[in-house]
Amino acid sequence: MKTSSSISIAVAVAASALLLAGCSSGGGGGSTASTRACVILPDSASSPRWESLDRPALDKAFTDAGFTADIQNAQGDTNKYSTIADQELTKGCGVMVLTDLNGAALAVTQKAQKQGIPVIAYDRPITTGSADSPKMVADYYVSFDNEKVGALEGQMIVDGLKKAGKDPAKAIVVYMGGDPTDGNAKLFHDGAVKVMSAAGIKPAAEPTGVWDGEKSATNFEQALTSLGGKVDAVWVANDTNAAGVITVLDKNGLKVPVSGQDASVAGLQNVLLGKQTGTVYKQVSLEAKAASDLAIQLLKGQKPTANSSLYGKPFIAVTPVSVGPEQVETVVTNGDAKASDICTTDVAAACTQYGVK
Repeated sequence: MKTSSSISIAVAVAASALLLAGCSSGGGGGSTASTRACVILPDSASSPRWESLDRPALDKAFTDAGFTADIQNAQGDTNKYSTIADQELTKGCGVMVLTDLNGAALAVTQKAQKQGIPVIAYDRPITTGSADSPKMVADYYVSFDNEKVGALEGQMIVDGLKKAGKDPAKAIVVYMGGDPTDGNAKLFHDGAVKVMSAAGIKPAAEPTGVWDGEKSATNFEQALTSLGGKVDAVWVANDTNAAGVITVLDKNGLKVPVSGQDASVAGLQNVLLGKQTGTVYKQVSLEAKAASDLAIQLLKGQKPTANSSLYGKPFIAVTPVSVGPEQVETVVTNGDAKASDICTTDVAAACTQYGVK
């Protein structure tokens, strides 16, 4: 398990790894449109980060650099996503930063590119092709190393089973993935499976993935019933889904290793209470900075480079880290959560125990 200091080092390394080297390429023009960054976020339900962290970080970066930021949220509605895009494109965009929502960003990307507007896929890839052979459509991709995210989650499950004295190869493990229409869901799954399968783990049940806490709870409850109420661990792709799974475990008097990601307030509370083994912390400020730095270079008519590639396009990869109860304070220190939100009455004792303040 990483200590708080090692997380700080990892975050610093992640920040230094964002090798955006811009060089003037002319172009960009001087029109109002060329100074506008158009951003579409996917929802408020899959994770609270989009409104509480991403929006303010992106808005501040663009406005501080002297550009206009048009940031809107589709609120889980693909039709609204398309409408927002049409409105933004009509007003004019110098660059589009799109977080995909169930494939809605693909058509928007193609429209923007026909108008000569560069598109940055933010956090989620925008692809065509099969799941086994995806092709990136966006001009750039900025996200965390999502296979690494899955690998960290998978390690939580392996370590949790061993700590409980259970042989991973004989354990009853349920896999609760994300929505398969989200390109990141496959990367999370692949990373987790690689680690878990190496330890001999095979899924006892694997419902269709979703990004919805209530549906995840329902799907897990059905899986648990099919297993006769027996489960040794649950690989879960994010904190919101993990919260749904934990409600079912609580109802059945069970406490087993559960993974997650996003370092959400609810996720961090569950980690402190011992109901969730850990959460993968993706420092949003680093991802937002990488995306806004890239977008600002494009708005200035520069041609950036990236530190990696994925599915045939430049990929700016940010490093995630694993957080257990001992590292929750680091998330607070970095400004991605507030102790006052985490340390509610039922979590106060755990906050004191682990120095969250």
